[in-house]
Amino acid sequence: MFRRKFMTTLLEWKNKKNTECLLVKGARQVGKTFIIREFGRQHYKNVVELNFFLFAAHKKFFKGNLDANTIYSKLSLAFKGVKFDKDTLLFLDEIQYCGPARTALKFLSEDGRCDVVASGSMLGIAYKQTASIPVGYERQVEMFSMDFEEFLWAKGLTEENLVLFRDHFISKQKVDDFMNDTMLANMREYMLVGGMPSVVKAFINTNGDYNEVHTEQEKIIASYLDDIAKYAPTAVKPKARACYLSITQQLAKESNKKFQYSLVEQGGTARKFDTSIEWLKDAGLIKLCTNVSTPQFPLVSYVQRDYFKVYASDIGILVAMYGFNMKEKLFENTLKGPAKGGIYENLIADILLKKRLPLYYFKPGEGNQEIEFLYDDKGDIVPIEVKAGNNSSYSLNEFLTRYEPPYGLKLVTGNAGQADKKITLPLYMAMFL
Repeated sequence: MFRRKFMTTLLEWKNKKNTECLLVKGARQVGKTFIIREFGRQHYKNVVELNFFLFAAHKKFFKGNLDANTIYSKLSLAFKGVKFDKDTLLFLDEIQYCGPARTALKFLSEDGRCDVVASGSMLGIAYKQTASIPVGYERQVEMFSMDFEEFLWAKGLTEENLVLFRDHFISKQKVDDFMNDTMLANMREYMLVGGMPSVVKAFINTNGDYNEVHTEQEKIIASYLDDIAKYAPTAVKPKARACYLSITQQLAKESNKKFQYSLVEQGGTARKFDTSIEWLKDAGLIKLCTNVSTPQFPLVSYVQRDYFKVYASDIGILVAMYGFNMKEKLFENTLKGPAKGGIYENLIADILLKKRLPLYYFKPGEGNQEIEFLYDDKGDIVPIEVKAGNNSSYSLNEFLTRYEPPYGLKLVTGNAGQADKKITLPLYMAMFL
């Protein structure tokens, strides 16, 4: 079993909630079912699991009256010897396939005799019809694929192994070159593998066979495209597919200022494709990084909603979309051209996203200045510049002079250091923000 930070989220819900049910949503195959099962095994005497996709018969428990007494009475007939109380976790998996079960969360929450966790793909939850959404009776939380630190844990590193790097992040002092190069190599591995649990498992179990890794990633990409065909409204299907597959081109632009509909289709416009982008975002397949007109707190007040970039929600899936040969180029650090910068941007977006940090960037007007990400450090807006190498930082220097933030971050494939307010850090240290 891979160690997942989401276990802490589940424990916090168990210890701090009143009677609210928990709804775990996320893109397919990020590990929702596995971690909830493990949570139940470790912290409850009994786990009653219903899967509305694998077993259509499980829907019978939610036919007719949806009051808690009726539901638990039916369940008691099917699960002999189980006492439905606080020692039992009721796990409703793939809940998007049973609308009445989603509605019933309200009544199960009000009853409170059992802890109830439901899960489903973001795509299914957003686009399956439910008679009534139990507002106020469920807590929704999104689960992502494994982050960089969890990937390192899967490789056998411990939190103690990472203390040294965290200390250097705090002190901004140079890391021993050998250790820094080793961690940068780990980071490149994460770029190639990503955080989808089945892909990480293939990588670990085969001692780093990238053929097996790529095969598993291709399966996931194919399943995402199948889901677009299955769930998207008829008019959206081809457009959503085209938008999703255009990510590799979007990130390879010489200047990735914003998502360009013309790369999806010649003459493409927001009016034609914006619904498709929204659909992909709701499905958890992409994440938007939005430009702000003014880099000041609070950033949400200055969002330009029609001016955004698109990143894949898992860096390994993005790299796989470029084809198998991309893996060698990135691993050997021999890739050249604009695509390299876009991939490294997506790496940092992946890290920030999985730290549950909102994604903003700053591109004022039509000039050359661009700050890839903005970080809210307790009300201070900090610029983050991402460099696939360690070249000059015109945009960051300009930002530091004009907007006078307390400091600015330059993330590079080099080592740590500081010059006045400009702090240079190796890319992997973004996990300590």
